[in-house]
Amino acid sequence: MKFFSTVIVSFFICTNIFSQTITLKDAIDIGLKNSLDIQVLRNNQQIADIYNNYGVAGGLPVVTGSVADNEQVNNINQKLNTGEVIKRNGASGNTFTSSLNASLLLYNGSRVVTTKKRLEELELQSEQYTNSLIQNTVASIMTAYYDVVRQQSYLKTIQGSIEASQKRLEIVKAQQNVGMANNADLFQSQLDLNTLLQSQQSQQLIIDQSKTQLLLLLSLKPDSSIAVNDTIVMSTPIVLGEVLNQLPNNADIIAADEQVNINEYLIRETAAQRYPTVRLNAAYNYNRNQSAGGQLLLNQSNGPAGGISIGIPIYNGSIYKRQQRVAEINSKNAGLQKDILIRNYSASAVKTFQAYINNQQQLETQKQNVELAQKLLDLVLQRYQLRQATILEVRQAQQSFEATSYTFTNLSFAAKSAEIELNRIVNQIKF
Repeated sequence: MKFFSTVIVSFFICTNIFSQTITLKDAIDIGLKNSLDIQVLRNNQQIADIYNNYGVAGGLPVVTGSVADNEQVNNINQKLNTGEVIKRNGASGNTFTSSLNASLLLYNGSRVVTTKKRLEELELQSEQYTNSLIQNTVASIMTAYYDVVRQQSYLKTIQGSIEASQKRLEIVKAQQNVGMANNADLFQSQLDLNTLLQSQQSQQLIIDQSKTQLLLLLSLKPDSSIAVNDTIVMSTPIVLGEVLNQLPNNADIIAADEQVNINEYLIRETAAQRYPTVRLNAAYNYNRNQSAGGQLLLNQSNGPAGGISIGIPIYNGSIYKRQQRVAEINSKNAGLQKDILIRNYSASAVKTFQAYINNQQQLETQKQNVELAQKLLDLVLQRYQLRQATILEVRQAQQSFEATSYTFTNLSFAAKSAEIELNRIVNQIKF
């Protein structure tokens, strides 16, 4: 007996150690920290930040250096105007050249400035993509968290009905002991209780699977043990007008607006290719030629050089012109995609708000129905104990209790889900 007592105590200690109760805030913090998708977008955001530079846009000087050293062997046959003849086979020679070149863009149709602005917009757009994913991740975690709460509420309803069935079975057994009940009532009561016990086991499986889905969103091990002790509570009431007015705060819409700006900058960049390009060039050169035979045995020069170069595009098959037209069409498409996004989000906000209001309106009435169903079940059980109600009436009262409780839980979850979605649409999920 001492051994089994020790095993039981150890089991409960281990359960307490490995079963961690988490709150909604804990779940969100863990999910945001562990999300691999968010890490990928943050890396992309860092890449966009690195690219947002005047050097990438082509506005900084370019400095290059080169060195070449060549050895050669030549057969020389030269006749000079003085009448001298130089002939030599296998004469070795060496050519050494080196240079340091610098080039600075002075003008190219403001293409550098436009490219820099486009890179800035790309960085801002990358931030909005990350923000959008964060909002979506938080919304998914909240929905999964409250789904666990919902499934556990179902289980509580089943347990409440089990208690009623156990009480009914006890009443039947007590009545049978004094000859006031038959085996049919006993068998039916036992069958109903067994059915509820099976439903309890099935519901527990659903709860475990819902927790596994939550663990997946949190990027935790799927076999981890967590406990959720919470209820579904609605936040501050939402007004449709405020939601529609705040739609421009949606990260996806902001990113689409920035895409319009990016495409407009691309139009200017493409148009700038048709303008002259002016560069300031500077260099320092060192050249040395040496030969073992011939008229010129050594030629060495070094010194700085500088100048301005101008490149004027004259004709290239109208490529730049066509590229500009394509860029203009892409800009129009970006504007249309933004309008489509606003249209879809507006429709989604209205439909979600309609569901939100409808569920809210039903909740208060359904809450009263749950209280009435509980009172009815208690009353029918009392009447059944006094043999003033039949077993069928008890079962009907139990079914009413279960149905009203399930409906109230569903309405609560649906209203909360709509609230989460409305807040996500306007980029204002609070947690």
